[in-house]
Amino acid sequence: MSEHPDCALIRRGYEAFGKGDMETLGTLMTADVIHHVPGDNVLSGHHKGREAVLDLYRRMGEETKGTLQVRLENVMVDGRGHAIAVHVTQGDRGDRGIEIHEAVFFTIVGGKVTDIDQCTQDIDESDAFWG
Repeated sequence: MSEHPDCALIRRGYEAFGKGDMETLGTLMTADVIHHVPGDNVLSGHHKGREAVLDLYRRMGEETKGTLQVRLENVMVDGRGHAIAVHVTQGDRGDRGIEIHEAVFFTIVGGKVTDIDQCTQDIDESDAFWG
């Protein structure tokens, strides 16, 4: 059975993120993409536009001095332009480490990601790490 195109798109994005390949990531998003980050920390908020979203990803790498790793566990789609990805995030920031499950809800239009809504297993732990 072949993989749904929306699943393949999300997997390509995770692969590019893991390699730090911002050029490829940028091609998978619309110019007006928005990434919503939950919580109350330095990364929280609504990052609007492709460059702002890519800057968010660069900052994640900088804040963790390159230790941030995201291990994709599963991608599910509804066939109507929505995908949910479940992953484990690991990294170190200063003297603090994190290993936490997260899920991301993607909206896809015309084969590109238009909206990224991030959820976390433990918002307090995430805030403490990124605080």
